[in-house]
Amino acid sequence: MKNEPEKINRSLRKIYIVSKRWLQQKLSKITLPDYTVFSIFAIITGVVVGFAAVFFHNSIEFFNKLFFEQTAGGLFFLGAAAVIAIPAIGMLIQAIMIITAPNISRRKGISEVIKAVAIRGGYIPLRTTIFHFFAPVISIGSGNTVGPEGPAAQFGGGVASKLGSIFKLSDSRRRMFTAAGSGAAIAAIFNTPMAGIFFALEVVLLNDFQTATFSALILSSVTASTISRIFLGNKSVFNFVSPVIGSYQNLYLYAILGILAGLLSLLFIRYSSALDKFIHKKISMKIPQWVLMTLVGLLMGVCGYFYKDIFGIGYKGINHILAQLLDWKVVLVLLALKFILVPLILNSGGFGGLFAPSLFMGASLGYLFAIALNFFWSVNADPTAFVLVGMGAVLGGISSIPITAILIIFEMTKDYSFIIPLMLTVVASTMIVQIFLKGSVHVKHLEEQGYRLAHGMGLNILRNKFVDEIIRKDVMLIPQNTPLSVLVVKLVNAPHSTFYTVDEKGKITGIITDTELRPIITEYEHIREVLVAGDIASQNFVTVYNSDDLDHVMKVFESKDVDELPVVTVSEPDKIIGTVWRQDVIAVYNKESLKYNVADSFARELKSIDKTMTAKVANGYSIIERNVKKEFVGKTLAQLKLRNNYGLEVLMIKHSPSPFASHEENSDIVIPDPNYVIQADDTLVLFGADDKIAATNTW
Repeated sequence: MKNEPEKINRSLRKIYIVSKRWLQQKLSKITLPDYTVFSIFAIITGVVVGFAAVFFHNSIEFFNKLFFEQTAGGLFFLGAAAVIAIPAIGMLIQAIMIITAPNISRRKGISEVIKAVAIRGGYIPLRTTIFHFFAPVISIGSGNTVGPEGPAAQFGGGVASKLGSIFKLSDSRRRMFTAAGSGAAIAAIFNTPMAGIFFALEVVLLNDFQTATFSALILSSVTASTISRIFLGNKSVFNFVSPVIGSYQNLYLYAILGILAGLLSLLFIRYSSALDKFIHKKISMKIPQWVLMTLVGLLMGVCGYFYKDIFGIGYKGINHILAQLLDWKVVLVLLALKFILVPLILNSGGFGGLFAPSLFMGASLGYLFAIALNFFWSVNADPTAFVLVGMGAVLGGISSIPITAILIIFEMTKDYSFIIPLMLTVVASTMIVQIFLKGSVHVKHLEEQGYRLAHGMGLNILRNKFVDEIIRKDVMLIPQNTPLSVLVVKLVNAPHSTFYTVDEKGKITGIITDTELRPIITEYEHIREVLVAGDIASQNFVTVYNSDDLDHVMKVFESKDVDELPVVTVSEPDKIIGTVWRQDVIAVYNKESLKYNVADSFARELKSIDKTMTAKVANGYSIIERNVKKEFVGKTLAQLKLRNNYGLEVLMIKHSPSPFASHEENSDIVIPDPNYVIQADDTLVLFGADDKIAATNTW
């Protein structure tokens, strides 16, 4: 009986694999034009993401009723104060989810989609997609004052990524459709197809515009938005009378509002960043995360008890502001609460997005600005107009998405009358933020994690390579009681310039280099019988773990100005297992850069190489395609050791033609990974000396 679930799991897995292969075989026989198949897949992506967005919306509504009707009813003994406990319960559930899946829970937000598109070929694990679908549903459904758009972009990209894997898309195509899936989800959630398109371009693709990508974005976003309109309706979520923008001579007032919105956005970004550091460096060291999240939930509940408009996404509150049903003092309190609570919820561990809170804060700021103009200067400003443009200004400022912000407000309100002040205000706000931030807030967040992105591609290649891959095992270990005379002889005869002293238990005690030996050379004859290795060894050394990535190692090299570092393990941090050399790290970087450049910049030339011809790269070196040998099938690249056994470097791997390949892309392309398992239909693109290339003729 214990093995029953495992058998069921194996059976389901087998059914999935068989079905997937059958579908791929059927699709491979389709002979439609490439652009037609490409368009069909974009539409399929939009349909699937659209239904996922509808399910996401309905799930939030379901949990909202579950928490605020059934759960609150079960807490009848608390009376009206039962609503205080609801957000805390929601945060506690999220904390439990984090405890059960800590690694997956950390991969949250739009930044994860950007990383997937930039450095992982658009790959997002299905488990991550499912987790980050339900976690924000619980967060928003329990009343936490966050938005649905960040999670929507993540699950939209995840759904598209999974479709790309099922249909065996190349990395470049999967990257494209993952971005399209994120944009489609935004389009469906907000019912804003144009905004979904430009969201994917501005945020996910970091403004890396390509015609084919734009086509995929249009088709998927429009399709997803259509699905959303069919099932969720086509009415604007905001109710208002058409705004009066006033005389064009007063447009400068909107520019002033834009500057204020920019300052508010910048302050929000700074506050959120500082709070995140404070929580992780101070609070998390003293109290468990689940306790912190529950306390934040209780604070959220208390605020919601007194100001109900702060609960949830906040669209009802915005409509109340638009209808001028709230006193300016209440609006000011709501603005302050939203400003304080949103970063608290997200940085403590809660799940949700920033778009809806940004709209709420912008609406509040715009309303307060209009009231101030009318009260102090008798301008007779229409609060509705300033509320609407304020929403776009804060959204554009906080998320660094000016075009998307303009389109979201325009499409959500379905009113063109205030488009000029809207554009002016959004541009002013974004400009203020960029003056101080100097870049997208999403890129800045990734840079804090150590990533360097440009044009949608990851330049920080070394984060994906680890010490274990280049460790040198021939380390020179010297007992610390070794006489100086013996040490000097070893130094003269050994190929190494660095020695490590160890005690009787094999633990590292010091390091000996030319720096330590040079001062004693002149006194060698007098002290050679007195000193031992341990006397001259320096204790000023730094070790790295064999599991560290090479990006971290390179930073250590730069900070310590050394050329060699001892390597230890986490389990035995005092025992050296080898060394890592600066020149080896640089060699890895150059090699991986070559691979990426070849794959992305010279892909067409390489893909056009005939299997019987070689392409000359330099004098004595060539590139050629070769079908894999039978004995290669089922083995990883690490096991084959092609560089050691054949003197060849694998630049890329081609699969059999994909039904979604374009004219320029006749095969699926895979960037080699040491753990990649060779398949029977693979073709290797090899680089090496001409004599090594010639030896492959017998394959």
